[in-house]
Parts: sequence; structure tokens; C-alpha cells
Amino acid sequence: MEKLVLLGWREWVALPDLGLSRIKAKVDTGARTSSLHAEDISLKKMKSGTRVRFYTVSGEAPDRVIYCEAPLLDERQVSDSGGHRERRYFIETRLKIHDRFWPIELSLTDRNTMRFPMLLGRQAMSHRFVTVPHRSYLTRKSLKVLEIPVRSNKS
Repeated sequence: MEKLVLLGWREWVALPDLGLSRIKAKVDTGARTSSLHAEDISLKKMKSGTRVRFYTVSGEAPDRVIYCEAPLLDERQVSDSGGHRERRYFIETRLKIHDRFWPIELSLTDRNTMRFPMLLGRQAMSHRFVTVPHRSYLTRKSLKVLEIPVRSNKS
């Protein structure tokens, strides 16, 4: 049996490498990539590579900003749900949901007009989760796990 975590359509998550211990994320299986609200984005060239500096909001206090810095992973064209294309910087950082950690890619963009400062897309979820679209904050108190039989591809 493989254990899959149940997620609601919105969850509290953490990005510990960016100093974000709690941030509200919309879980969106229709979105390929994940994105994080970022303002005042700038690049800093260093001997070890290019770093991205920006600030974002704190989930603990939405009126408080958190200054972040991370290595630049890539720069790509991204289409939003309305079909608008935008060039975005991408970083890689660890995502934490409940007591589980794994690396994800995040695009940085201004999400001021959105209800959630973070969008968790399907690439970040890989095959670890099952989304329950009519529920919210399933991981808040304890990790909900669904055990499912996994078929082998071997014949």
C-alpha cells in the first residue's frame, strides 16, 4: 500500500528556506507550476551565481513583509489562467506540509489581486497527494492519509 496525503483546495504550508513558517496556498491541480507572491524583485550577480531578492507577505501577519533571497533557477515565459503571458523568475526551495519536506520550483509574480499569496501547482504535488476539492485545511491538525493499492507495471 502506498500512503497519499489528503489536501483540501486550500492549505497552510511553509517555505522554511525563505523564512516563511506559515503561508496560505491555493491547491490548484489545473496549474502546472507553483507561484509565490513577490514584489520588488531584483537580481544580484555573485561569483557563485545569480541570486533573486524580493519580498513577500507573512502568513502569520499579512501586513508584515518578509525579505527573501534565493539562487535563480531559471527565467521562463508563463501563461496565467487568463492566457496572459509573463516572463518570470523561478527559484527552487523546500516546501513543508505538516511534517513532510521536499524541493519545489516556484515562479515569482505579483499576486496582490489574488486571494492567496501562493499557488501550489501539480508539479509540486507530484504523486504524493490526493486533492479533496470540497474540503479546506485538511493538514492543519493532523496529517490525513489515504492508503491505496499500487499496481506494479511488471507483467
